[in-house]
Amino acid sequence: MRPLLVSFGLIVAFLAVQVVVGVVTGSLALLSDAGHMATDALGLGMALAAIQAASTARSHSHRTFGLYRLEILAALVNAVLLFGVAGYVLFEAGTRLADAPEVASVPVLVVGLIGLAVNLVAFKLLRAGAKESLNVRGAYLEVLADTVGSVGVILAALLMQAFGWWWADPIVAGLIGLWILPRTWRLGRKAVRVLLQAAPEHVDIDRLAAELADIEGVDDVHDLHVWTLTSQMDAASAHLVAAPGADQRHILAMARGLLSDGYGIGHGTFQVEHDGSGCDQVSW
Repeated sequence: MRPLLVSFGLIVAFLAVQVVVGVVTGSLALLSDAGHMATDALGLGMALAAIQAASTARSHSHRTFGLYRLEILAALVNAVLLFGVAGYVLFEAGTRLADAPEVASVPVLVVGLIGLAVNLVAFKLLRAGAKESLNVRGAYLEVLADTVGSVGVILAALLMQAFGWWWADPIVAGLIGLWILPRTWRLGRKAVRVLLQAAPEHVDIDRLAAELADIEGVDDVHDLHVWTLTSQMDAASAHLVAAPGADQRHILAMARGLLSDGYGIGHGTFQVEHDGSGCDQVSW
């Protein structure tokens, strides 16, 4: 929580500097980097809000899963905003390339260097949390991309200062936009998979069903579902048909152990049945 808060403060403070200098100098590269940094700030803000909401909403009886999904919704919104920023930057870069305006390169260079330092600090702060949270990972990837963006801004400023190559500004801006897109696609895809309750990518459903069916005393497996609630929180449920005389407690222990040890799923709900009696199988 603290690394997120510190990173958020650093990025918001520097964002204001980027916007002012970008407008004054007319640098599209700097403004594109500012737009990306704005989504960094929004992403971090949503991550903070989602974490806080999830930690305080568990006591509500009508929210049986709390508000953990807010993290995924925030990650999806972040991805959509990043697509919008990248699209705008690419369009504007194409427009300016034919007649690139003169840009005050020295202020752009100074702000680019400061931006690189800010991004490196935020990158280090978020690195550990990116392994545990999809939303923090989204902010981490944005800071990583923004670090590359700052390097691009510095390069464009040096080229303009040394050679008067004003076209370097829209070209670097376009490259920043292209740099954003694939990372944004991966983030959005992961968020959509969670919201659609698709099985986690590391889980082979057919293999899991076969391994559950191989448990001693299990005759059949049906209504198997595996989904992700939020980052690092996978869950599964299934109906297990027990053979006559089979030990139900042994079946449950083996099934839970298989989920935990083989797939890293700590929350498994199993219904043990005899010959499928009393079970109305659903079509989904």
